[in-house]
Amino acid sequence: MSIIDTFDYQGEEIIRAKNTISMIENFPSTILVVFSAGMCKLFLSKYNASKIGALNAGGQEIPIYQIEYKGIKMGFFNTIIGGAGAAALLEELIALGAEKILYFGSCGALDRKIAEGHLLVPTSAYRDEGVSYHYAEVSDYLEIETAPKLMSILDDMHIAYHPTKTWTTDAFYRETKRNMEKRKEEGCGTVEMECASIMAVGQFRKKAVYQFLYAADCLSGDGWDKRILGNMPEDLRERILMVAIEVATRL
Repeated sequence: MSIIDTFDYQGEEIIRAKNTISMIENFPSTILVVFSAGMCKLFLSKYNASKIGALNAGGQEIPIYQIEYKGIKMGFFNTIIGGAGAAALLEELIALGAEKILYFGSCGALDRKIAEGHLLVPTSAYRDEGVSYHYAEVSDYLEIETAPKLMSILDDMHIAYHPTKTWTTDAFYRETKRNMEKRKEEGCGTVEMECASIMAVGQFRKKAVYQFLYAADCLSGDGWDKRILGNMPEDLRERILMVAIEVATRL
């Protein structure tokens, strides 16, 4: 029996998120989630956000903020990188009362035609990680059920984007050229570390989890092109944040 055959995605869990967290009164149903301290810092500088609580990861407190924008209250959370940690914190956000969760973060481009900062909407995720197999039946790809609605919202907003399959991996330092070429042949335009995991959690818990990505580095070609990874221009960061907030009002 292989390890793939041992996953029990239909079994009842022993520990539940609600057993590990303290409830937050009047928790917002819509939550924006980022993976970037820089994006979080920009958010706090631009909006009158109040801290309403926190989650903990690795002994560190991660604040949860709230703003009101166009009459809609929404939360804001800077999660951790990697599918396992991001999925666990998503479980806790859902246990607190989150119903609609929009993730946005950088990714690696697998095609040089994808420009720096270009917005991308993943439509399915290659499951090169472990979390999703605990939440969904075994398959190579996880279809992202919320992608059509997100693309419709972006269309209504006249925001340019590119729909694509994405490659979710657990091993940043083991993204090999051979695997990259296989994923490109299957139609993957991006690589990242969380999409399959968080989407599997959302679909299992029957909550609306959305995600758009923006291209940072590029893996296509003879070597790694760092491009804007870790050094995104401030104006681009501001535009992406505004898109996310506007999208959140329409979810």
